[in-house]
Amino acid sequence: MTVMAPHKAIILAAGRGNRLRPLTDVLPKPLMEVGGLALIEHHLLALSKAGVTDVVVNHAWLGDKIEAKLGNGEAYGVRIVYSPEPEGGLETAGGILQALPNLTVGDTPFLVVNGDVLTDYDFAGLVKMALPKGSLAHLVLVPTPAFKAKGDFGLHNGRVMSEGDWTFAGISLLHPSLFDGLTPGFEPLAPLLRKAMTAGKVTGEVYSGLWDDIGTVERLEAARRHYPK
Repeated sequence: MTVMAPHKAIILAAGRGNRLRPLTDVLPKPLMEVGGLALIEHHLLALSKAGVTDVVVNHAWLGDKIEAKLGNGEAYGVRIVYSPEPEGGLETAGGILQALPNLTVGDTPFLVVNGDVLTDYDFAGLVKMALPKGSLAHLVLVPTPAFKAKGDFGLHNGRVMSEGDWTFAGISLLHPSLFDGLTPGFEPLAPLLRKAMTAGKVTGEVYSGLWDDIGTVERLEAARRHYPK
């Protein structure tokens, strides 16, 4: 038995972007432009193309600018619901937990995308994917970039391990049960994932195409030089 494929997604856009300062003093990180579009616009268009109909965007820092830029999502072929967070944000799991009422339909999993990555990953595979019964997550992993000292996770026979040479791409398919028992508030996602990995409930795949973590001014400038206009 498998779990239905998703038609909803959340784009995580609540980070302060300290390493991108001073640029992020006046513009939130997901609105940084590469290839003529804001990072978050690339995601919205790709999600819409893949068949996602509803997108939650969480925000904390300069969230009003994100809402003003994206509106209701009609221009991108989706419906956007915003999930404002207090100053400083709620971290990844805390932000997702707050947004769950707008993401879940029964046991249907949902897509999660970091708003500060740039990729040509085709979300259609995740939209069509059905999680095996009992699975709590499916993660997209990428080769560890040079700027990182080590990887985040391993992958063995399709199961993600808590240590290894691959880097988490910030793209995943999550089941709402992953957040069962979680208390509202500031909470990172990694501990929840590692606990699920220990129980053998996280599958994964490796993507070797275009993927950049736009975390610093230098990486933003490099992406602008190399990304096709």
